[in-house]
Amino acid sequence: MAEKEQRGFEDLECYQLALKVFHEAYHVASLLPPDEKFNLASQLRRAAASIILNIAEGYGRYHYLDCLRFYYMARGSLTETLSGFIACDEVKYTVNELLRQRELCHSALRSLNGYIRYVRNQQQGSQEYGQHTVREEPVTYELDRVLPENA
Repeated sequence: MAEKEQRGFEDLECYQLALKVFHEAYHVASLLPPDEKFNLASQLRRAAASIILNIAEGYGRYHYLDCLRFYYMARGSLTETLSGFIACDEVKYTVNELLRQRELCHSALRSLNGYIRYVRNQQQGSQEYGQHTVREEPVTYELDRVLPENA
């Protein structure tokens, strides 16, 4: 019997659940009225796509801090997608779907949080690149002119 070929990020449970959220978001967006095409429908699609794309990009990074940055963005996009589902329910674009959508998003969020915890504990790349994130020095701005006191 041949061993299952490992596909990388596609094998992650959090990615597979994010794909389900993605499909649900696209389905809901397809149900929205035409006047929402460039508003809620577009935002819902972009947020859902951002989840899966950020998980994949984070997986492709080497240093764990760099990976985590993308997983945190995916987490934010996941909550944004849930907010889109809530908005659709509030204005009655969807009916009796929110409970299932909320559970789907929370399942994906729990899985993603678990993977974030795993990556944080592994700290891959810390030997080569250290423990510190890249930070820019703060910039101090000076005004060239003095403003009048009554302005």
